[in-house]
Amino acid sequence: MNNSVKNKEIKTVAIANRGEVAVRIIKACEELGLASVLLHSEADVNSRAFRMATHKICIGPSPTSESYLNIQANIQGALAAGADAVHPGFGFLSENADFAQACIDAGLVFIGPSPDSIRRLGDKISCKALAQQAGLPLVPGYQGDDQSVARLISEVEKIGLPVIVKAAAGGGGRGMKLIQNSTEAKDQIESAKREALSAFGSEKVFLEKYLDRAKHIEFQIFGDCTGQVQHLFDRECSVQRRHQKIIEEATSPSLTDDLRKQMGAAAVAIGQLVNYKSAGTVEFLLQDGKFYLLEVNTRLQVEHPVTEEVVGVDLVKMQILTAMNKFIFTDLDVRIPRGHSIECRVYAENPYMGGVPSTGLLGKVIWPEGPRRRYEFGFDQGDTITAFYDPMIAKVIVWDENRLRAIEKMIRVLKDAVVFGVHTNIPYLIEILSHEDFVNGTMTTRFIEKNFAEGLKSRHNEEDRKKISREIYKNIVVQKSAVNPTANNNSVNSPWLSYWRNI
Repeated sequence: MNNSVKNKEIKTVAIANRGEVAVRIIKACEELGLASVLLHSEADVNSRAFRMATHKICIGPSPTSESYLNIQANIQGALAAGADAVHPGFGFLSENADFAQACIDAGLVFIGPSPDSIRRLGDKISCKALAQQAGLPLVPGYQGDDQSVARLISEVEKIGLPVIVKAAAGGGGRGMKLIQNSTEAKDQIESAKREALSAFGSEKVFLEKYLDRAKHIEFQIFGDCTGQVQHLFDRECSVQRRHQKIIEEATSPSLTDDLRKQMGAAAVAIGQLVNYKSAGTVEFLLQDGKFYLLEVNTRLQVEHPVTEEVVGVDLVKMQILTAMNKFIFTDLDVRIPRGHSIECRVYAENPYMGGVPSTGLLGKVIWPEGPRRRYEFGFDQGDTITAFYDPMIAKVIVWDENRLRAIEKMIRVLKDAVVFGVHTNIPYLIEILSHEDFVNGTMTTRFIEKNFAEGLKSRHNEEDRKKISREIYKNIVVQKSAVNPTANNNSVNSPWLSYWRNI
């Protein structure tokens, strides 16, 4: 330990987030012997994180603007619970420099990079300006201060179609629109601005030339409490729907050793420019053997578990320890990725209706146990999937000795998983994993658009589905009656009353 770095005492961590990431942070706190405070909205009272947290503070009603995006509500909630630090998770305020500064001003430790780092890297426009100064390769585009729709339309014409509009203050596919012809430019720009304002509190956007054969590759970086930055290798994130990732892998099957070395060095370089601390992700587009900086996410990523599985680290504990000035890389921390890991995002949606969200009460849920299988979920049986937030139920992560075995294991796990009460995208995930382009590792960011744009085609007509549901329900009622003849067989909450996925 470097004696010049003074430890910061943290006993209680407030979590300014929800769902599976809140559960993930609570578990890390438990392992470190720390208490947790869940800062939650009214809609998230019935959630796994609510039941697990040491303390709970309601910070507002269901709309995100009145709860999870309300800086003062989060600060006041953390202080009211006697927290020493705040972990923002991902999404919401996690890349908001004003929130990080507000935490510090209130005497709270912000578990993440400094406000200055967030401003310089988290804002996509300033990040690109910084990268340009450092000589990193960038996709042609416009990142100017003139945000008038007329100027943006003019810049679209200069760049040349297709062009993608992106929110400057966030990521995760929100505030992102593709312009494929000039007649839709105005509507798409205005739509991106509205979505960016709703999701991140800022309507600022920028433009990029859309690369139509690109792969999405990202590198996990981490800065310890001294500001030493390392990368923990790469992830393949090309399988995306509407610019949101569905399946992620570590490491990417698309990189040669030389490309991996070059991209890793570029990722570390941009972190070093701002003395970066904590977890961050540097995202690239790769096309025709050339890579371009896409953006830097100054936070934990949804897909961080696949890196943890192949590299053998706990990124959330590293974040907390770094905030306490207790984590420093040593020469012994040089790591080599082993095996292959895949993560699938399980959403409450109907894959046979184009992915329309499926809300309601969760029935029986079974995640099949087995070696090197990992499940991160924020909801249990009896919890309600609402329409207020992202419909992700869980993340399923597997590891195996090589990529093909990992794919086979993931398909087996998904086939054995049981989720009653709502529709899920599990059949959709299985079809993707079985597709030739995915198995060969040749998929690009247009993979879903080209192969699964309309979701899945139904294998049964409506009458077939009703018949199957009636037979399943009849069988389970007969079984219940045999075990307990006095049981109430008309329970309106029975998961068997809701057909959960096509058989």
